[in-house]
Amino acid sequence: MAGAARVSDIVGRGSLEEVLGTVKPYPKEVELRGRIERGLVEELSRMKGEPDWMRRLRLRALEAFQRLPMPRWLYGIEEIDLEEIAYYVKPETERAERWEDLPQWMRDYYAKIGLPEVEARFLAGLTAVFDSFGVLTRMKEELRKMGIILLPMDEAVKRYPDLVKEYFGRVFPYAEHKFAALHYALWSGGAFLYVPPGVRVPQPIEAFFFIGSELEGQFEHTLVVVGEGASVSFIEGCAAPMMKTYSFHDGAVEVYAHRRARVQFVTIQNWSRNIINFNNKRAVAEEDAYVEWVEGSIGSKITFTYPSTVLRGARASTRHYSVAIANGPYVKDIGAKAIHAAPETRSMIVSRSVSAGGGLTVYRGLVKVARGARHSVAHVQCESLVLDDESRAYTFPRNELDEPTAEVTHEASVGRLGVDQLFYLQSRGLSEADAKALVVLGFVRDVMRGLPLEMASVLAKVIEMEFSGAGGIG
Repeated sequence: MAGAARVSDIVGRGSLEEVLGTVKPYPKEVELRGRIERGLVEELSRMKGEPDWMRRLRLRALEAFQRLPMPRWLYGIEEIDLEEIAYYVKPETERAERWEDLPQWMRDYYAKIGLPEVEARFLAGLTAVFDSFGVLTRMKEELRKMGIILLPMDEAVKRYPDLVKEYFGRVFPYAEHKFAALHYALWSGGAFLYVPPGVRVPQPIEAFFFIGSELEGQFEHTLVVVGEGASVSFIEGCAAPMMKTYSFHDGAVEVYAHRRARVQFVTIQNWSRNIINFNNKRAVAEEDAYVEWVEGSIGSKITFTYPSTVLRGARASTRHYSVAIANGPYVKDIGAKAIHAAPETRSMIVSRSVSAGGGLTVYRGLVKVARGARHSVAHVQCESLVLDDESRAYTFPRNELDEPTAEVTHEASVGRLGVDQLFYLQSRGLSEADAKALVVLGFVRDVMRGLPLEMASVLAKVIEMEFSGAGGIG
């Protein structure tokens, strides 16, 4: 695979401020703005040619959005004017399965950030989403023969309506909170992946989400359904160039793991500093299933994301690994949730956060063990590293135990970068930036051990650039 660019590498190229510069206008076929009301939602559904059940779901979500209060734990998003942003942006292109079918201006965009034509030759599966529209979907023929379905989400709704309807919005319902309801009312783009029972996908399926214009809302929806005894690894990368003003990302990921299925879902997001990132992620694990979340949160102005797993079947298990870096006056509010709803279920949550340059990191987590989830085991480990006096780190763990036989443990610590450590490393010839990067890499090593070698190297590269200055602070 020498010479092949991978989606996960894109976010390892440092800040896209340097790669693309300030975002430039590009041809747009459709751009939908206005008040968030019934007419706008119905127009969006009509433009996408959706079945009636999806239109009705959107309208129910709209009613919930108008009724639900603003979440009390949200902060720093006062600048979002929901009536100012574009809810649907369709670039001037038709969906393609071949790189050469994309318009030249879009190929130039992707080529600059490391997604050249060679990408399509090597990847097992690839979905690329530009703004609100899935512009490129590739899958090798051998995966098609296995019965695997990989499609843009809006296309899957029309081609496989019964299959999509069975799972869509069932794992993470729109009534969860106000911004979940907003997502379901306005969702567009994203990926649908179905792995039939017993099929083990030999290579990762990859998706890349790109916000190409300012004052845009991206509401992509990714749905992964893995059949009994099947296994898959799904990797998503997220990026955006520097913009004059902000854009808003309100995406969702739903994962359904049937009996004995194994799913790994990896996210590395390196949004530019003008992106307010809000993500809704949840998995359901049936009997003996395993779900693993890996979250690398580097860029964005503010990020809120809390991947969760509902352990619904006996002996189901989950692991959550997260690395969050707030380098500059930015906020990373992240965490994880594990809901034990069946006997002998297991969960592990490992969080590493780094604050520097006046940054704020927050861990917000939940472990819930329902009555009847006998002999379940949960462990939470949160560690924060603060690199200077201007930065802060907070931890808000929450345990709800209704089953007396459960074993739940939690440990948390906050450390500071000492002057002696920095002096020692600099005395060995390292610059201050390189010394900080080395300390941070050592701090997150436990999380990186759980990653495939390629993903670990990409995350390490992003961290090194962040503290060397190559990542930039927009």
